[in-house]
Amino acid sequence: MNTLDGSTLYAMPGNEAFAELLSLHTGCQRRQLLLHPFPDGETLVQMAAPAPGGDAVIVCTLDRPDPKALPLMMAAATARELGAARVGLVAPYLAYMRQDARFHPGEAMSARIFGDWLGRTFDWLVTVAPHLHRHATLAEVYPRASQVVHAAAQLAVWIDAHVRLPLIIGPDRESTQWVTAVSNLLCAPVVVARKERHGDREVDISLPEIDNWRDHTPVLLDDIVASGATMIQTLRCLRGRTSSPPVCVVVHGLFAGEALEAMRAEGAGLIVTSNSVVTGTSQIDISKPVAEAMVSLCATGTAAAGSATPA
Repeated sequence: MNTLDGSTLYAMPGNEAFAELLSLHTGCQRRQLLLHPFPDGETLVQMAAPAPGGDAVIVCTLDRPDPKALPLMMAAATARELGAARVGLVAPYLAYMRQDARFHPGEAMSARIFGDWLGRTFDWLVTVAPHLHRHATLAEVYPRASQVVHAAAQLAVWIDAHVRLPLIIGPDRESTQWVTAVSNLLCAPVVVARKERHGDREVDISLPEIDNWRDHTPVLLDDIVASGATMIQTLRCLRGRTSSPPVCVVVHGLFAGEALEAMRAEGAGLIVTSNSVVTGTSQIDISKPVAEAMVSLCATGTAAAGSATPA
């Protein structure tokens, strides 16, 4: 991997550990970024000047995004004022991709709005497995240079090291392509659930052919868990039908409310996530492919909008 001698790396609060991993992979120098809260709720951003003429790279995973967005915008603007030629964003988790259509009259199409705002704020973007549904590529919502990192290889390595006879289970048809990529890397069987969603927390799940694999360990694979409704219903569907407790492997573990506890109560033997969002379940390090994407964008500045790194 090439090094980034001319770029400067900043961590928004809570992102220091991931930024340090990126620095180790790339040689990019880290500099200080501080947020000071005022009593009235406003925030003061203060940062060390970036290397002149280079890229300033801000690391900020965007779970619980609303309190982060305004300080992030001010940090990007300040980096430009202090001499950065370009400002890039490394957002291992990218928020607001779910609402990509107007399902009811008057609803905001948040994916386009948020993507457009990011495009006016940052020159390039690196993210991991964005939660795209009706959009084929990230370029449809983020108009600037970007790279999407797919975490299939990192998930497969962890599963291979920790799970005996894995049966990969996808939560819905939309997951077919990427759960198949993981199963192919492992030479493991795969079953894709049939899902019917009735609301934010109401989901019906059926698992065809699951009884053909009773001697395998079910590995429930999903890109994101927020409410946990899909995982919980899938765990219920598996109850009594497998010889080993299910393992839940997730790229982005948001775990709103009591989701994590509810999944455990429904029989999850182990819950593991990547470090895109740092929780007590984060065991899969995705920093290396993220660093490779970051190097590509910093070094050339010519990557096509919405391009992807290999799985």
